[in-house]
Amino acid sequence: CAGVHAIVIPSKGAAQIKLGLTKKLELGNLDASRDWGHAKDYVRAMHMMLLHDKPDDFVVSTMQAHSVRYMVDVVFSMLGLDYNKYVVQNEKFLRPEELNYLKGDSTKIRTELSWKPNYTFESLMEEMVKHWMAQLQR
Repeated sequence: CAGVHAIVIPSKGAAQIKLGLTKKLELGNLDASRDWGHAKDYVRAMHMMLLHDKPDDFVVSTMQAHSVRYMVDVVFSMLGLDYNKYVVQNEKFLRPEELNYLKGDSTKIRTELSWKPNYTFESLMEEMVKHWMAQLQR
């Protein structure tokens, strides 16, 4: 759930700023890196696991980690905005036990089930930005 919020907040916040609905976006640790992927890729992986001939454990991941700062830069750039003018780090959103770098190793599912993500990080961000721009313009 925290991963979903981490993607939604920057994309929605950037769209709100672009449309003049708010003036700034407050975030926590901009240097935390995560392995974010598209739900459609993960659901396809789950389906492949269900069809697999024997039960097993698999890690599903993109095998790429991106920082919150990079995400914010990508999202704001898609809207023609410089995130440095709008994003502020607020200490109340910092986690006391932050894990700064999380990246999954999905080698096993890629090898055994021939799964790989179809969406890139940038295409995921583009989809999120388009979604929020459409939602907020209604």
